[in-house]
Amino acid sequence: MSQPRVLVVDDEPSILRTVRAYLEAEGYSVKEAADGHAALQAARAFQPDLVVLDIMLPGLDGLEVLRLLRQESDVYVLLLTAKAEETDKVVGLGVGADDYLTKPFSPRELVARVKAVLRRGRGGAARATSLRFRRLHIDPSGRRAWKDGAPLDLTATEFDLLHALARHPGRVLSRLQLIEQVWGYDYYGDERVVDVNIGRLRKKVEDDPTHPALIATVRAVGYRFEDEMP
Repeated sequence: MSQPRVLVVDDEPSILRTVRAYLEAEGYSVKEAADGHAALQAARAFQPDLVVLDIMLPGLDGLEVLRLLRQESDVYVLLLTAKAEETDKVVGLGVGADDYLTKPFSPRELVARVKAVLRRGRGGAARATSLRFRRLHIDPSGRRAWKDGAPLDLTATEFDLLHALARHPGRVLSRLQLIEQVWGYDYYGDERVVDVNIGRLRKKVEDDPTHPALIATVRAVGYRFEDEMP
């Protein structure tokens, strides 16, 4: 089995050295980039399984790199934010990151999140049963989904969220339950990451994301999948 590939993008050499050392100690193949343009070039050439991406970069900032990256890849992206305002921007805009970590961070925490994500990617979804509803069809083995017969362009995290909810139609799943099923049992980040990704998912599956009919919010609890059986 080939080594999982991680691209680390940061303009601070000390962070690059530390993160690289920790990830390589876990057996990952690591590529570094110190600015936005180099990050895009490295992503295309290296084809990483996961990108650790700092927001504050010279040239193109991390949010612009992420926007451009999302036009051609659904690679898992863990954003590094240095200030509370950056975190609020990530949460508020739903810019396409799968997760975020606030600086200063523990390298062990970063490695724990990377391990949880890459372990999830090697999980047993390929043997899962196809799910068919009145409007949505979800194929876990091919990691594909359709709405009214048209394919949905979902990131890996958006697909996993939809699949987790659809496996329990009509049942409310809390944010913690969704974190456990989608991000991994040893995830201990901000629960707002669920809301951000649900918001992005709704833009792709709902007729009117401001009045969702397929993924309902249950206030102070979580979310419920409401598509009907055919």
